[in-house]
Amino acid sequence: MLTQAQLAALLQLVTEAGEATLPYWRSELDVQQKSDDSPVTAADLAAHRILAAGLSDILDIPVLSEEACDIPLAERQKWQRWWLVDPLDGTKEFVAGSEEYTVNVALIERGQPVFGVVGVPASRQIYYGGMWQGTHVLENGTARPVRVKASRSPLLVAGSRRHGSEQQQAFMAGLQQQRQLELLSAGSSLKFCWLAEGKVDFYPRLAPTSQWDTAAAQAVLEGAGGHVFDLQGRRLSYGAAENYLNPFFLAFNGDETLRQQVLQLV
Repeated sequence: MLTQAQLAALLQLVTEAGEATLPYWRSELDVQQKSDDSPVTAADLAAHRILAAGLSDILDIPVLSEEACDIPLAERQKWQRWWLVDPLDGTKEFVAGSEEYTVNVALIERGQPVFGVVGVPASRQIYYGGMWQGTHVLENGTARPVRVKASRSPLLVAGSRRHGSEQQQAFMAGLQQQRQLELLSAGSSLKFCWLAEGKVDFYPRLAPTSQWDTAAAQAVLEGAGGHVFDLQGRRLSYGAAENYLNPFFLAFNGDETLRQQVLQLV
């Protein structure tokens, strides 16, 4: 649990990291490809440097960032508490000039996301929260609580604009046979935030993601009353492993009937 002073410092740090990306946004960028073929820009690295330097002043625990993740498993297995960071989630959206990119910072304890902050630099919003702690969005200096909403008809389903899979398409086709759907596309971890805020009802992800893509936003969603499960119905967790890939997952608004229905389709 963070103190009020630690929370204020964390929100300010995420704000600063987001502001560091803005000079690069919608400008000419040198886009490099990492070993996993994902893109990285100077904006990613600028935000990373701010977060890596500042997080240890808030809590002196290890920092695992997408941009500094070459840490041996033997070392990570010893960690009980750590920061899990994506300095710029949605780099492809960022490069395309979209507002749908985020700065993600999660506090992990024993493999569980206990608190998360998701900054949206282009709109100057910050979502923050965790299970049993509630979720808020900070806008124009004012924080307001957010909460998931009951499922609607048609069911509002969030999806990735740039990532998909045959399995995801087959799942959506099966769900469409049972429910009337309206699909809404978004980049980065914003899909979780839309779910937390009640803008959508459901977010299935049957395509690859990494731990830093989801941990902060999962905490935000859980604080708003939602849930994130793997395809076996277990809460998505973040224990140390050889790689940082998540299992496929289903993010819900808390609707138990919907959860049972979709778990039968996967």
